[in-house]
Amino acid sequence: MRQIFLDTETTGLYPDQGHRIIEIAAVEMINRRPTQNHFHVYLNPDREIDAAAQEVHGITLEFLQDKPHFDAIADEFTRFIKDAELIIHNAPFDVGFLNAELGRIGLQPIQKFCDRITDTLKMAKDARPGQRNNLDALCRHFGIDNSKRTLHGALLDAELLAEVYMAMTRGQDSLLMDLQQAKETQSQQVMHQHQAVSIKVLPPESEELEAHAAYLEGLKKTGAQLW
Repeated sequence: MRQIFLDTETTGLYPDQGHRIIEIAAVEMINRRPTQNHFHVYLNPDREIDAAAQEVHGITLEFLQDKPHFDAIADEFTRFIKDAELIIHNAPFDVGFLNAELGRIGLQPIQKFCDRITDTLKMAKDARPGQRNNLDALCRHFGIDNSKRTLHGALLDAELLAEVYMAMTRGQDSLLMDLQQAKETQSQQVMHQHQAVSIKVLPPESEELEAHAAYLEGLKKTGAQLW
């Protein structure tokens, strides 16, 4: 099972108002184990960054001037996420921006490249209704060290999200492991039973066949046959 934990930073809140992605990070996990494989880029948005957004992530337009545009990294990015489950906190926000960027260069929506998209914010709200469920709150709840998160950064946030997701789904994972172990044990028991009752069949000797025929003939004479 291949999962990609993804986060973006943007110039503002609304892609339909022309705001752009300025950072993408995607962290890979296979069978719930980090692979240390990740995709991370900064992007030149060719537009100003809203002051409120810059206060959140601290990324300046000057820093981004020599960075690539989205079209230069689109193929590498879509190959990285291909056929994986994307796990995103507040997925509609990031998916909206990604689809806007993909649409600008004539590519299909991100849903066409990945296997499915899981929104951990929705998961958290379902599990913790009425509570704060942003990434910082979830890190505190699960005892995950987020002391390095003085500003929002896509790579750090994607790594923290992976830890949060693992904590959120640990019980589910244990159940799946127990079910798989039970299934494997049952399969081994069935194989052992089949091996235990294996019987070697020996063909009868000619004397035995003659004796059996004589016995049947005797039954006919007495009228005691049951068939």
